[in-house]
Amino acid sequence: MLNTEPGIRWLILLIKLPAEPSRHRVAVWRELRKTGALSLGQGVWAVPEVPAFAHGIAQAITLTEQAGGRTVTLNAAGRGPEDAARLRDLFTAARSADWTEFLADCGKFEEELAKEIRTAKFTLAELEEEEQSLERLRRWHRDLTARDVFGAPEAAEAGKRLKECTAACEEYAVRVFAALHQIPEQP
Repeated sequence: MLNTEPGIRWLILLIKLPAEPSRHRVAVWRELRKTGALSLGQGVWAVPEVPAFAHGIAQAITLTEQAGGRTVTLNAAGRGPEDAARLRDLFTAARSADWTEFLADCGKFEEELAKEIRTAKFTLAELEEEEQSLERLRRWHRDLTARDVFGAPEAAEAGKRLKECTAACEEYAVRVFAALHQIPEQP
């Protein structure tokens, strides 16, 4: 959901939570991180005002209120083009970091498959585990794509790598079924 609109509006959340118990602060922090909110300082978060963030922000507000905290939600646009560009750049840098982590996990997934092939570990249990890992990558990719409203440069590479992971898992599945049914591998 790429948004190239220069005057994008932002939601700014001011969150105040009791110091104890800390689990409430952690729960709100996790929800905001999962949503893709940008931390601007202690208790201050920002997201572009687009539907992709509405559920996560509502969840964070609910968690805050259940913990006896307070929230203030403001609409903002920046005082000028420089402020708007700075917010957009900070948000895109955060998405770039998310994509970089995703790409690293794609590499780990491919390494794991290569190890299983090297050691000829062709079992249904292992295949199921690898398919679950691939599904986790797919969900993560969908979530990141929904949050990456400005189009971080790593997004295209991440899509390509996910396709490569899918192909590698399909190749591993063929090997598992060949081993289980003792079908000679094709060169």
